Amino acid sequence: MQRDAIRTIHFTGICGTAMASTAAALQERGHTITGSDENAYPPMSDFLASRGIPIRTPYAASNLDPAPDLVVIGNAISRGNPEAEAALARRLRFCSLPELLREFFIRGRRSLVVAGTHGKTTTTSLLAWVFESAGLNPSYLIGGIPLNFGAGARFSDSEWFIIEGDEYDTAFFDKRSKFVHYLPEVAILNNLEFDHADIFDDLAAVQRTFTHLIRIVPGNGLLLANGDDDNLRKLINVSFCPVRRFGFGGDSDFRAENVALSGAHSEFDLGGTRFRLPMTGRHNVANALAVAACARHCGLSDTQIQAGFDTFKGIRRRLEVRGQAGGITVIDDFAHHPTAIRETLAALRVRFPESRLWAVFEPRSNTTRRNVLQNELTAALGLADCAVIAAVARANLLPPDQRLDVDRVVEELTRAGRRAWHLAGADEIVELIAPQAKPGDVVAVLSNGGFGGIHDKLLQRFQA
Repeated sequence: MQRDAIRTIHFTGICGTAMASTAAALQERGHTITGSDENAYPPMSDFLASRGIPIRTPYAASNLDPAPDLVVIGNAISRGNPEAEAALARRLRFCSLPELLREFFIRGRRSLVVAGTHGKTTTTSLLAWVFESAGLNPSYLIGGIPLNFGAGARFSDSEWFIIEGDEYDTAFFDKRSKFVHYLPEVAILNNLEFDHADIFDDLAAVQRTFTHLIRIVPGNGLLLANGDDDNLRKLINVSFCPVRRFGFGGDSDFRAENVALSGAHSEFDLGGTRFRLPMTGRHNVANALAVAACARHCGLSDTQIQAGFDTFKGIRRRLEVRGQAGGITVIDDFAHHPTAIRETLAALRVRFPESRLWAVFEPRSNTTRRNVLQNELTAALGLADCAVIAAVARANLLPPDQRLDVDRVVEELTRAGRRAWHLAGADEIVELIAPQAKPGDVVAVLSNGGFGGIHDKLLQRFQA
């Protein structure tokens, strides 16, 4: 990368959360930063403006004049983008964001990488906060907004770098998963399922990419894996690095016992210590178990770990209470995979045991837009009393035989004794729910997008 020769850096796609945070951190280190994006809107546009970093829009080859020392090309950029084409044609030095992070921020530090199909954001946020509350001031990069920090990234002088390891591909010129760039001293594998149907053909392809991460864990590091996950089991039988398992099963090295779920809290025993967690759901106990195991390995005491648990505030869009109006609670959750939906609704059943539960789902991700996990989605939504499903996003881009059949999901839910509807979008859903909801109900909005501002629209109607 020849870091000493790089003074001016241009970010193509700068309004991504990680891109913007990294750009601001490099500016603080003395680099001259420019950036461009076609979707410049708050909060990241405001964040960049507050740092004095202008956003050039639209994308154009002229945005690379004069030529920067390095062009960082975002994950959403494809061939045909004028800046990507100009960087290639003019033989400019370019890289992906994960490469930049590795060379400018991670190399030489102790990297803790949290990977898995589910729970990455929660586990990374909790781990970073445990280290922060212990006074270790870690750098972190998280694909969400931890409420304790208020930002998804921070770059400090600490020896610790805690990062969410995404298995999605790196860039149009590097189809490996992002996490292979992160130099893990410790790799946490929460779980493994088929996901990202747009880039992985099947479960075996997802397993293959996880083996790439496993292979770069050093002999003086640690592979910390969910011992209860059958899809991980055959991947972690390796001898080139230490392997330890966490879970609820009898063969785990870190085994949660006497688990208690109640209201908004959980408790579990681990090796003679009773841990308390200000989150509910068995999946959150598994997340906390991974954090406790990793923190112990890194030298933190159980007292320090519990202090972090006690003060953890959660993550935006993870079982987040968006508001209450008319006695009705509206929950926002990022769940967009059948397993995540199932665990989210199960946790809400524990938290609100007497409430009627509505699940309002937007099939927006590249997996749930397809019918590959349709049966699993139906079963997950069946945990709610009432399910409302929006139209499949960008359905015209999918062949009909690959598209999620929402009407069939509704039919099967109805046959199973649930009330279910298929409606076009947010406004129609609000008009359906508003006259039927009653005090004590809980409405869980499940989407990895904005969903047409449905949360505020529901609360406004409930208030009225």
